[in-house]
Formats: sequence, structure tokens, C-alpha cells
Amino acid sequence: MDAFKKGSRGALVSIIVYFIISITKLVVSYVADSQALRADGLNNATDVISSVIIFIGLRIAVKPADHNHRYGHARAEMIASLVASFIMLTVSIQVLTQSITNLINRNYPEPGWLAFWVASISGFILFIVYRYNYNLSQSVKSHALKAASLDNRADSLISFAAAIGIIGTRFGLFWLDPVLSLFVGLLIAKTAYDTFIQASHTLSDGFDPEMIKKIKLLVLLDPDVLHVSDIRGRTVGSHIMIDMIIYVDPDLTIKSGHDITDRIEAQLTDQLAIEYTTIHVEPYSNK
Repeated sequence: MDAFKKGSRGALVSIIVYFIISITKLVVSYVADSQALRADGLNNATDVISSVIIFIGLRIAVKPADHNHRYGHARAEMIASLVASFIMLTVSIQVLTQSITNLINRNYPEPGWLAFWVASISGFILFIVYRYNYNLSQSVKSHALKAASLDNRADSLISFAAAIGIIGTRFGLFWLDPVLSLFVGLLIAKTAYDTFIQASHTLSDGFDPEMIKKIKLLVLLDPDVLHVSDIRGRTVGSHIMIDMIIYVDPDLTIKSGHDITDRIEAQLTDQLAIEYTTIHVEPYSNK
């Protein structure tokens, strides 16, 4: 529950900051006539929606297991990330379409200095939000919050890029503003793609093969384990769940086998932070 409160706090911070920044950018973009700032503002508006979705996902994820969800509701967090990726993709298509249209029609605006200052200041603010949410995601082991923090970082860079584009127009590079608007659209699409890949990989029970190798090597360090096989892993929310079969001396007692599994579970928790392990013990035979 403490992890949920911390994760929710990060989502709420993002919602508040993005709401203020997106409204400010959209208003100023029309006043100062900046396509890059307008695209950036639309990008931040999607982040408000994404943060709300992640907040809802975290609230569902913390619910305890019930008769329909024996493993709990932790995967709601990744479903929230998946939904957020579709929203980002939709906005990226809108931004890219508008940018390409403006470049083809040579619709080059001349944004004012107000647009530059809004883009620059928001870039600094979003970088601070990124550091806050990233550190928080590491603390509570939240995949959705980590995805949101990486989006914060991308948004910070986008804001700085928009500021550069606005400066360029002041020196006669009028094409730079719509070009950077196009760049913003591509970055939004890239963030959407990365978020989708991570969420879909986890939801389809994809698991890091390198982690499997680490688990096997650690288990084989136990002097009573003669062989290990069928190591399977999945991620549910912030938790890693492992199933495996270990082979031991067939003459060992049931209590000895139980003690071995206890040792392995303790090692996996201490060394790899894996708290949920199911171990099936089989008699070893070299035949």
C-alpha cells in the first residue's frame, strides 16, 4: 500500500504539472503563432490523459486478489501503459499530418519571444518531473511509472527543441519551426512505440532470458541442487514470479527437500529481489 501511495503521488504530480503546462503552451502557441510549441502543447495534453490512465491503473493494481483474479490486479498497471501508448500514437499522427501539410504549403510562422520562454521554462520543469518520477519508479518498482518518467524526459527534450526552433525563426530560418514540429511528432510516435512494446511484452508473459540465466546459476550454487530445469518467469505489476524444477539426491528426506527450497527462495529474494518462487523437487537420476 505504501508503494501504491508513492506511485500515485508521482502520477498526481504529472497530472498537475502537465495540465498547467499544456494549457499555457496551447494558449501561447496561438498568441505567438508557433507550430512547434502548439505540437508540444498537444503532446503534453496527451500526457495529462496518460497520467490519469496510469493513476487509475495504479488504483486498480493495488486491489487484493479475489475469486476472479487469483494473482491479484497488478497487471492493470501495464494495461494502463498500453492504453496510454495508443493515445500518444493518435496525437503523433495528428501532429505529423499538420507538420507535413505546413511544410508542403510553405506555411512558415514567425513566433514571438514569449513562445521561446514558455518552451524553455517548461523544459526545465519537465526535466525535474522526470527525475522525480524516475527515482520514484525505481523505489516502488513500477513499470508504468517508469514509462511515464521516460515520457517526461522526452517531453523535456521536445520543449527544448521547440525553443531552439523558435530562436531559429528569429534569425530568418522560418522553416525550422514546422520542421521541429515534425520532429516532435516523430518523438511522440517513438515514445508510443516503446511504451507499447514494453507493455505488450509483459502482458504476453515475455521474460528476460538473461534473468533466467542468473537464476539458474544462483540456484546451482546450492550444494544440494544437482540439476535445475524448466525455469519460467513472468512479471505481474512490480513483482517477478518464478517457477522451476530442481533435482536432488533421491535419498534425501522430505524435510531436507523443503529446507533446500527455503534456502533457494531466500537467495533469490536477497540477490535478485524475487519474492514469489514456486519450486518443484524431483529425484535426480543420471540415467
